[in-house]
Amino acid sequence: QVQLVESGGGSVQAGGSLRLSCAASRSTDTVARVGWFRQAPGKQREGVAAIFSGDDATYYADSVRDRFTIARDNTRRTVFLQMNYLKPEDTAMYYCASSYSYGLPWDRESYYDSWGQGTEVTVSS
Repeated sequence: QVQLVESGGGSVQAGGSLRLSCAASRSTDTVARVGWFRQAPGKQREGVAAIFSGDDATYYADSVRDRFTIARDNTRRTVFLQMNYLKPEDTAMYYCASSYSYGLPWDRESYYDSWGQGTEVTVSS
């Protein structure tokens, strides 16, 4: 399995930006996709975005589309989540996860095999 380590979380005011990183133990070309999920206190974990290997197709939750961007670096070992125009409702623990499946929907958690430990994002109003 791929080991994943998230970083880049922190505290920011509403309207600000953060970039989260997900460092993989090997190239993400060896998995079908990498996704970002988040879990706010007292809420269920939800999918935020995913990027598929091969054609780099991306998927986003409606709540973050046009504000967040998922991408991989040239080494294919790191997946970023650029988060702009942050809102207080974006406050959550953010996790990256990898999957060997190309199945849809992209945010079905049962498709994901490996998870990182999470990085915390706090957005104040």
